[in-house]
Amino acid sequence: MKLPLYDKTGQAAGEVTVAKDIFEQKMNEQVVHSALVWYQASQRRGTHSTLTRSEVSGGGKKPWKQKGTGRARAGSNRSPLWRHGGVTFGPKPRDYGFALPKKVKKLALKVVLSDKAREGKVKIVEAFQVAEAKTKSAAKFFGGLALSGKALVITAKPDEGFLKAARNLRDISLMDYHDLTVYDLMKAGELVIEKKAADSLKEFLS
Repeated sequence: MKLPLYDKTGQAAGEVTVAKDIFEQKMNEQVVHSALVWYQASQRRGTHSTLTRSEVSGGGKKPWKQKGTGRARAGSNRSPLWRHGGVTFGPKPRDYGFALPKKVKKLALKVVLSDKAREGKVKIVEAFQVAEAKTKSAAKFFGGLALSGKALVITAKPDEGFLKAARNLRDISLMDYHDLTVYDLMKAGELVIEKKAADSLKEFLS
């Protein structure tokens, strides 16, 4: 597959051939769904907690005698039947994460990258460099790429000045190729990949 290539100034510079194994995978919705569920589950903090009848304050004394009052039997005001009583089977802190095979994670990334490439939403840039470490310079650079909507910029040890210049752009997100997730790829409208990162993805996702 060939993708559009842009030079260091953000101007069109022809096309570049990319790895077939990374950018020409068939759509596999089940794999993508599994990776997305795994990511979102791992992001849950799981700190929710309710008090059982053994944890709420009160109790100790029987509210009234067992017989002769005409009321139902009661042994404690901490009962789940009572107002301010304990919660039955309420949520407790837990870990929602689960194991997902590395092969499935990598395949999901390749499937989403391939889908973006087929839709024409992937651009390759020779290198990310700006004349000055200023937001204005980065905005001018990305202006030449004619991006529409939010874009995810995938880098491989980019220039420090470029990082400072681009980090304040509203619709631009920067990420090293080592940290890619299916969630980030799907959330992005377009992908702008540094050529070095595109070459490294083949080894990283093998």
